[in-house]
Amino acid sequence: MGIVLVAVLIVFLFINSTPPKTIIMTSGDDNSMFYKIADKYAKILARNSVKLKVIKSEGSLENLERLSNPSYRADVGFVQSGLAKGRKIDNLVSLGSVAYEPLFVFYRGNKSVEFLSQFTGKKLAIGPDGSGTNYLATNLLSMNGVEPEAPPEAPTELWEMDDEEATQDLLNGKVDAVFFMADSASSQLMRKLLHEPGIQLMSFTQADAYTRRVGYLNKLMLPKGAIDFGKNVPDHDITLIAPSVELIARSDLHPALSDLLLEAAKEIHGRATLFQGRGEFPAPLEHEFRISDDATRYYKSGKTFLYRYFPFWMASLINRILVVFLPIVLILIPGMRVIPAIYRWGTKMRIYRWYRQLLALEQSMITQTGADQQKELLARLDQIVQTVDSMKVPASFADQFYVLRGHVGFVRARLLERKTTNY
Repeated sequence: MGIVLVAVLIVFLFINSTPPKTIIMTSGDDNSMFYKIADKYAKILARNSVKLKVIKSEGSLENLERLSNPSYRADVGFVQSGLAKGRKIDNLVSLGSVAYEPLFVFYRGNKSVEFLSQFTGKKLAIGPDGSGTNYLATNLLSMNGVEPEAPPEAPTELWEMDDEEATQDLLNGKVDAVFFMADSASSQLMRKLLHEPGIQLMSFTQADAYTRRVGYLNKLMLPKGAIDFGKNVPDHDITLIAPSVELIARSDLHPALSDLLLEAAKEIHGRATLFQGRGEFPAPLEHEFRISDDATRYYKSGKTFLYRYFPFWMASLINRILVVFLPIVLILIPGMRVIPAIYRWGTKMRIYRWYRQLLALEQSMITQTGADQQKELLARLDQIVQTVDSMKVPASFADQFYVLRGHVGFVRARLLERKTTNY
């Protein structure tokens, strides 16, 4: 029975430790940078026979809501830093920051806008509901005293709309400014607006103050001519502010899949771009989410030995064998040494049990001297003899067994002797 239980335990642990073949990633709108990056992850993971199922979303905020909801099927997703305040995120961990996500504020007119407070009383497109753009824009405007309710004589209008519609409304003069970020907007839209006459990109002259007041924001620079050297777009240096994007996962993500995702992140995000240097990302920058233990180990020492030198499927198999069978073997080896001792002890206890019976019977012989009592003691002894004769003991205990039988015979002889004397 014990062997069956051990076998069942081994099978259960072996199956339970198998890394899933499919990961579900919540990304962004189909035109967003998040969605395009998720597609790159899918191609890299496919090399190791792991399928990445990418599902669309409105952006960071919806990604966070999906991941924090246990009933929603999502394992990992891109989440803009700064969104988790006041939310229940105990079941989530960060695999690290993977990129900066600049906030782009485009506005109409030739007059330069340096402060967000200058948009008071204007019509502003702040991104679709559920996007990180919407969340950040609302908070920053509120910090600058720009609220939809005030002032009553010229209320500020905050329009929640998708980026395509917001771009058209800005070009058509229906809104005065739009807020864009990579979680929902496409890079083509932002390039289009950068080249559009009469449309300007706001430079955050208070960027240093923002990064001091808001811990998850970073100061970035869009250099003069970085978009188009020939047309000198932009025609001056533009200061931007940007939260970072974190790769957030459920806390029960398999360690092997954590390594695979970080390897993909290193390949995708490790190159130099307009706003980051080579090797700057991924990085274990901790904000609202704690860095997972597996990610911490990866950043310190890279992939584990097996996954570094073997294909994923083989490393996974060897790892499961080591995790499941090695501890059991280490337990069984001392156990195998103990089992014979336990068996010997059990056999001795079976023999000693009848010695206790014999002692009790022999003591009764002294006090119970009547004929009927003697007859009853003899019947008890016959039962002991019958039981002892039917015992099966190993050959190694034959000497003790025959000694027991000799003692049974001794007690019988004494009992018969007393019976004869009494008669």
